[in-house]
Amino acid sequence: MGFLAPSTADVDTQWRTRPYQQRIRPLAEHWATHGFGTPGIVHLLYLVKITAYGLGGLAVVSATPGGGALADIGSWWADPLVYQKLVIWTLLYEVLGLGCGSGPLSSHFLPPVGAFLHWLRPGTVRLPPWPGRIPFTAGTRRTVADVALYAALLGAAVWLLCSPGNRGASGVLAPWRVAVLAAPLALLGLRDKTVFLAARAEHYGLTLLVFLFPVTDLTPALKLVMLALWWGAASSKINRHFPFVVAVMISNSPLRPAWFKRRLYRHHPDDLRPSRLAAAAAHGGTIIEYAVPLVLVLSHGGTVTAIALAVMVVFHLHILSTFPMGVPLEWNVFFIYSALVLFGHDATVGAFTLHSPLLAAVLVLGLVVVPLLGHIRPDLVSFLPSMRYYAGNWPTSLWCFRKGTEHRLNKHIVKASGLPVDQLTRLYGAEAAELVLHQGLAWRAMHSHGRALIGLLPRAVGDVESYDVREGETVAGAVLGWNFGDGHLHNEQLVAAVQQRCGFAPGDLRVVLLEAQPTHRRRQHYRIVDAATGLIEEGYVNVREMVVRQPWVDDETPEIPVEPIARPRPATEVAAAHE
Repeated sequence: MGFLAPSTADVDTQWRTRPYQQRIRPLAEHWATHGFGTPGIVHLLYLVKITAYGLGGLAVVSATPGGGALADIGSWWADPLVYQKLVIWTLLYEVLGLGCGSGPLSSHFLPPVGAFLHWLRPGTVRLPPWPGRIPFTAGTRRTVADVALYAALLGAAVWLLCSPGNRGASGVLAPWRVAVLAAPLALLGLRDKTVFLAARAEHYGLTLLVFLFPVTDLTPALKLVMLALWWGAASSKINRHFPFVVAVMISNSPLRPAWFKRRLYRHHPDDLRPSRLAAAAAHGGTIIEYAVPLVLVLSHGGTVTAIALAVMVVFHLHILSTFPMGVPLEWNVFFIYSALVLFGHDATVGAFTLHSPLLAAVLVLGLVVVPLLGHIRPDLVSFLPSMRYYAGNWPTSLWCFRKGTEHRLNKHIVKASGLPVDQLTRLYGAEAAELVLHQGLAWRAMHSHGRALIGLLPRAVGDVESYDVREGETVAGAVLGWNFGDGHLHNEQLVAAVQQRCGFAPGDLRVVLLEAQPTHRRRQHYRIVDAATGLIEEGYVNVREMVVRQPWVDDETPEIPVEPIARPRPATEVAAAHE
């Protein structure tokens, strides 16, 4: 890994002319020991960003009328008012796009963030969650009213951060002040699901609702939120995908030696399925995320609580040290802070001592009903409110542009920045840009669902070499301004919005879409869509077939076994569903 230049696979000058599968294999082998090959300066910048987030939070608290001086931090760091301020600060940080989904590890190079640059610009693409059901939300063009609503959200957060409060056990923000921030977040979510998800509303938005209730219920409710986040993440990892995630994630860490990374695979470089070590790490992490939070909830201080807290702090520091793709770094920092406040400082407060039936109902809805629905019907709920976090079971896609047509996205779509290929070309040149983009495709192929996407490519396009294959996440990141692993942001709805603006001819843009695996099923639903004509094919792939394959497929058998659905939906039906 270089400090300024990325570490890329050692390929010859003929690499770009080889068949797609032959291009992916050396990059997958390279990923296993080098990860994304991120330059050292990028890791340094992420560390600077984490530091800025922490210092910014301290500055907000110390500048609050009625807050505390930094010299006296030991007396106020766990006050309810301080916790509220840091929740609002973190929400603002995320909804600006400075947290999750930022920087090179999310395919934002120059500039390193989209988000607010995109959402403050009229004419950009927005995706309403229920355009056919919620009045006044139809359409995919961001209007001046949308920009004003987003600006109002930012303004409300800043105003709330500057609002006075009283320190101490009962010193909290007035509920009506919190409602001033919660209202535009909810309204904006009905107009644009991208911004709502970027705010991490399943965590910080739900926490805002908790702030609307009496302070006596604050700590118990927040403990339940934390327990649900941990258990939701643990539940999502009880699958055959997660050992792949662990191997790939640790391979990306700049702090692990190459020999250790190779041990995460059965026989590097020939067999890149996860080894027993990777599987043990995956299942061990799941057990920790179930058992230790339960200990924190049931214990009330003392040595047991201290040991459990230490384990969870190390757990989140481990995630931070891997610099995972999508970079949920500040989110993990906030988890550490929350654990220390809620289960350390406030260890004696029981998690099941709620007084408000209404708050209990809100928590059941947000922490049980929505995640449960998302696990059973992942096609209906984003993986974020489903709390199906970094577990390898996300909706995903590959976008295939006939060579020479990708530039239409720049010509016809209002965006805050160029496509990733353009940003990388400015940095390193055209050849290196393609190599880096393919390294991202290799990252996807290293996951079990990526093996399905690779195997479905020949069913989508007759000649893969006639197309530029792109990650759906990178397309969404450029067109929508933000993405954090949610394939619902680059499904048929985005395809329709892009087609409306670009007018691709039949065959110019084909998209392979793979839905997440429902908890009670052992297969995943796929669709192959042509931007101009609609649905080409849909069916199912069996998870069992994916976990035994390599990140590449043999040239002799480039496709994978599928269970096609006999009657595809008409193209007109697909388009109508997203208008």
